[in-house]
Amino acid sequence: MLAQLVYCRPGFEGECAQELDALAADAGVPGYARAERGAGYAQFVLAEPAPFASSDDTFAWRRQVFARQSLAVIARLDALPRSDRLTPLLAALPDGFAVADAWVEPPETDEGKTLAAFCRSFGNALVQGLKKSGRMDKTSPLRLHAFFPTGEDCLVALADVRKSAPWPQGIPRLKFPKDAPSRSTLKLDEAFAVLLDERERERWLKPGMSAVDLGAAPGGWTWQLVHRGVHVTAIDNGPMDEALMSSGLVAHLREDGFRYAPKRTVDWMVCDMVEQPRRVAERMAQWLAEGFCRRTIFNLKLPMKKRYAEVQAAFDAMRRIAGDLDIRAKQLYHDREEITVFAQPR
Repeated sequence: MLAQLVYCRPGFEGECAQELDALAADAGVPGYARAERGAGYAQFVLAEPAPFASSDDTFAWRRQVFARQSLAVIARLDALPRSDRLTPLLAALPDGFAVADAWVEPPETDEGKTLAAFCRSFGNALVQGLKKSGRMDKTSPLRLHAFFPTGEDCLVALADVRKSAPWPQGIPRLKFPKDAPSRSTLKLDEAFAVLLDERERERWLKPGMSAVDLGAAPGGWTWQLVHRGVHVTAIDNGPMDEALMSSGLVAHLREDGFRYAPKRTVDWMVCDMVEQPRRVAERMAQWLAEGFCRRTIFNLKLPMKKRYAEVQAAFDAMRRIAGDLDIRAKQLYHDREEITVFAQPR
């Protein structure tokens, strides 16, 4: 292992680097973070090469807010010949190991989009090459990633399939529901997929459960809950989608989302209001501290500068108010200058 590679939304490479440095410092891992603005990825370069260990959670994908994917780099290949990229890549792999699958990925940038067709074609060739060399084993816990920031350069990396993002480029490709009232519905759909595991989704999103949606209008987030059979109290002074209201699962209250409190505990509170991140985080923590809800998912709109510091300050404020919390957060593919947070008491 030479480095840790993370994919991210272009423009947030600096935040990824700060996060990598912080995780490495906490674990006592020597090295340095490296990032180029707009590249769509960042790296933590180890001071000395180290054995790859799938059990090492120092840079685990789920621990990072701004990383879409987190991988262990085992080889760097520069200036690959366009006539044959496969031979040097296979030669760079260590002997005696096998992978369950192999993905070839570009960054989520304008240049990366021009490489998409090549990556699809080369991905097929790589899988065939791995099979012929006896390096494919569907029972392996490992997946091989060939990351091409350019058409000639490649970072060869490994991921533990149980601990990494299960989507190419770390992006779940979701389809917009034609009857949803706004595209913001995809944020909550992605949040359920990224921030919860399959068992949690089965246990916590059952028909008949209750939820409050703060700042609900026109109902993009409410739609996701209603789609799962959850009863929703929608809090907003604006109008809700008429078709959504006809479901019989939505009660609309024209009240201030920052002042509303339910009369009894609800299973979920969700919130996508435009407000200062610290104020939103503190209000969400109050809901948990007062027992208004069992768990919450909400968005934090980030400032233009010191975004990583603002996120950490928001989490610290939540813990001061609500005590020991299980906080999970990601900058989702459908987020922009924001992150999406899940929180519940431990």
